[in-house]
Amino acid sequence: MNKKEIRTDKAPKPVGPYSQGLAAGGRIYVAGEGPLDPETNTVPEGIEAQTRQVMTNLKNILAAGGATMDDVVKSTVHLANLADFEKFNKVYAEFCAKPYPVRTTVGSALLGGILVEIDVIAEP
Repeated sequence: MNKKEIRTDKAPKPVGPYSQGLAAGGRIYVAGEGPLDPETNTVPEGIEAQTRQVMTNLKNILAAGGATMDDVVKSTVHLANLADFEKFNKVYAEFCAKPYPVRTTVGSALLGGILVEIDVIAEP
């Protein structure tokens, strides 16, 4: 299988031995993205702002690979606090159109001080 790395300066640089995204087998796989703003190197406050930044980071990586949020078929969401689900879900819906991607949302208390992390699979 051919794998092609996807990389953009419009999303945080990887902090370990992984790619921002990979194109393989007709799909695009995007690594778990947190809410770091790559322009300011800061993390916004609150679940809504962090979700918006995460979704923007995902959108930018997908664009670098020739895809859009409309191409996303699967997402996995980690929330530091499941009580934030309703606020998170409202912002998430701003970036996704019907038919919505399938999604798994889990509580992940150990996210290193951030409130949300999301990875996606897209099929352009």
